Amino acid sequence: MTEFRSKALIALGGNLPSAAGEPKSTLVAAIAELSRRGLYVQLLSRFFRTPCFPAGAGPDYVNAVIQVKTDIPSADLLAILHEVEAKFARVRDQRWGMRTLDLDLIARDDQVSPDLRTYKHWQNLPPDEQVRQAPKQLILPHPRLQDRGFVLVPLCDIAPNWVHPVLGVSAMEMLAALPKGSVAEVQPL
Repeated sequence: MTEFRSKALIALGGNLPSAAGEPKSTLVAAIAELSRRGLYVQLLSRFFRTPCFPAGAGPDYVNAVIQVKTDIPSADLLAILHEVEAKFARVRDQRWGMRTLDLDLIARDDQVSPDLRTYKHWQNLPPDEQVRQAPKQLILPHPRLQDRGFVLVPLCDIAPNWVHPVLGVSAMEMLAALPKGSVAEVQPL
């Protein structure tokens, strides 16, 4: 049996159908594909429904989080996530637009990549710039993790005590800091 040394947290989401079916079916098929590509899926959250933002801009999203064990380097893991997205017809023509599948590497153990200074730049980027700019390299942990109920609610389903390596707070503490309304919108399927 292979001994894995590293844990990664991956957020999954989608709000458009793919060849696999409706968004929940796409997420299930994507998880199976990740397993076929050498990721050992250790934990899987429940599936959650999240309203599209802004309200009325499209169908609701289905979101989940998985914890995987792997020895695949983070950059190669990100490439695998992009390959799986493409397999399910993900088109990257609009930042934060509707999609069949979104796979985000949100954390890898206590790794901060590429370095703390770069991470803090992306974490502190003003909201209007977040829409216009995207990093050219992998940033870990995901710089918007603490702001997103659709990630934190499923993350707390499987790893409520996971501690953010920069902020020094748990997933549950980050979730508790969000506005109650944005958390209440994330509903189990």
